[in-house]
Amino acid sequence: MDWLTEPFAVSFVARALLAGLLVASACALAGTWVVLRGMAFLGDAMSHGMLPGVALASLLGVSLFLGAAASAAAMALGVAAVTRWSRISQDTGIGLLFVGMLSLGVIIVSYSQSFAVDLTGFLFGDVLAARPRDLLVLALAAAAAAAVSLLGHRAFVALAFDPRKARTLGLRPRLAHAATLGLVTLAIVASFHVVGTLLVFGLLIAPPAAMALWARRIPVVMLGAALIGSAATFAGLLVSWHLGTAAGATIAAVAVVVFFLSALAARLRDLRPGAAPPPSGPPPEQPPEPAGPRTIPEQEYECTR
Repeated sequence: MDWLTEPFAVSFVARALLAGLLVASACALAGTWVVLRGMAFLGDAMSHGMLPGVALASLLGVSLFLGAAASAAAMALGVAAVTRWSRISQDTGIGLLFVGMLSLGVIIVSYSQSFAVDLTGFLFGDVLAARPRDLLVLALAAAAAAAVSLLGHRAFVALAFDPRKARTLGLRPRLAHAATLGLVTLAIVASFHVVGTLLVFGLLIAPPAAMALWARRIPVVMLGAALIGSAATFAGLLVSWHLGTAAGATIAAVAVVVFFLSALAARLRDLRPGAAPPPSGPPPEQPPEPAGPRTIPEQEYECTR
């Protein structure tokens, strides 16, 4: 069993494992809403949209974390503004801002050849270089994500199922949408140090998507996604140690492989004679009910129980 425990006896691998567990927790909370609301393209765009802030922060010698946070926040606000004040669709606005932010980042990077190594770390991450200070930031981010998810759970559920009904129930869907964007931004910014912007998408999407095939209740999806992400982190670091592969990329690859295995298993389950129907997604939108007691209907919002 030495092959299983030997890597984690090394201090920097143990820190990488702890960092990955914290990232998996934050990404599970945010990624569940990304999967349920079909916001995968937005999550991908925001992860790439951090490049200008990171590049500019590196040029100015300030914290890369603050630069990434500022750039991701600008991306989120830009998406909200474009889709609210123009006639174009949200996907079109996201695509335009995605290309614009990424182009701006490449332009900033092109000013100096010294960005080569830093840009590689930005894109692909360096989980093995996690420091105690990084662990503290990740722990605070995971705690903040848990607090936002808990406080906004009812509004998030109503928004995911029926925005019009959320407005009828007085749950302020615009504010809930902004909080969801903030939650996704928090998870992405906190995670890019560990797995990089090109790979954070794997931990943000794959574990919740894999768990959503098996669970009907949102808290169960979140818990299962955190466990899957944690297992992918452990397995990815183990494979990386023994095969000499890039740690961050291996973690993300394991998470994606787990999703495809889960999808295959779910398909085989559904093909069995007499198998129960698979968990369904959010029901189609229905006309809002008259204003009344502000409670979510029990049968429609089964996921909240």
